[in-house]
Amino acid sequence: MTAAKKTAIVVAPGRGTYGKGELGSIARLHGARFAELIADFDAQRRMRGQPTVSELDGAERFSVATHMRGDVAAPLIYSATALDYLSIDRDKYDVVAVAGNSMGWYSALALGGAVSIEDGFRIANAMGLNSQTHGPGGQILLQVVDEDWRPVPGLRDRLLGLVAAIDARPGHDLALSIDLAGMLVLAGNEQGLAALLAEAPPTPGRDPLRLAGHGPFHTPLMVGSSDKAKAELPASLFGGPAIPMIDGRGHVWRRFSSDPTELWDYTFGHQILAPYDFALSVQVAVREFAPDVIILPGPGDTLGGAIAQALIGISWQGIASKAEFVARQAADPILLSMGRAEQRALVTAKE
Repeated sequence: MTAAKKTAIVVAPGRGTYGKGELGSIARLHGARFAELIADFDAQRRMRGQPTVSELDGAERFSVATHMRGDVAAPLIYSATALDYLSIDRDKYDVVAVAGNSMGWYSALALGGAVSIEDGFRIANAMGLNSQTHGPGGQILLQVVDEDWRPVPGLRDRLLGLVAAIDARPGHDLALSIDLAGMLVLAGNEQGLAALLAEAPPTPGRDPLRLAGHGPFHTPLMVGSSDKAKAELPASLFGGPAIPMIDGRGHVWRRFSSDPTELWDYTFGHQILAPYDFALSVQVAVREFAPDVIILPGPGDTLGGAIAQALIGISWQGIASKAEFVARQAADPILLSMGRAEQRALVTAKE
């Protein structure tokens, strides 16, 4: 008797996930099975005069200056995510919804069937370039939970109050960029970021981290990127999703009731210019669809902590701390990261 399928939500990772350890992983994990799709991605890059995915993934060594740049990172991350998604064993897992973090929303569009896998690459590749269309500025990551991933009382509110105060100063731009549950990504211009670093209260775990190569994503400073995207990427690329997609507001785009033009407008408007609430998207997904597992495709597995912290934030299935999450993972894993070999083996179809 065949075991019953498990229901799963799939969460697509964003920038910063294809690192030194992932170099060569696209060819190694997918080169034989998805050669035709990789060739399509390569052809799209070649037509734009860009180094191909195969060339970048096959580089002799990882280069921070090259591989972390938006126009290189985005297509590599998208390729790894999409091909991992296509590798999920559908006899074991019924994918009931998809979500993504920041750039991972472009991947989620393809995983959810709102655009084709090939057009998803076109969007991610174009946005890798477009994401560099902004004024001076960037992102800073700050931790707001303790070592057991419980919120430090009052810290989030203090930080957001400081952000609002700095943003109100002449010549200073600062705003919430991404809510990662246990961490906040704040973005702004150089004056705003400098003031934040000078005035931020002590935060646990790590010092505030300036994210290398990142612009002031998910703020009005990205208006040039939004305008360029809407001019270059037509609404005709979009259709209704085949499965529900949860966006950066926690809104669920459902099959049959989603307007493709509205989805296009959100993707290249609000999604670029306003905060991305990743924690809320995960919390809505698990509450709405009650999955047996959450699958995190590659590249890497750095988003696993943020997913766990989002679950802890609502005490999902009684998980209210890092210790409880670790114990649950050991006994009956709820989060399956395809970037980890032992968990990947539980998710992928046998060749």
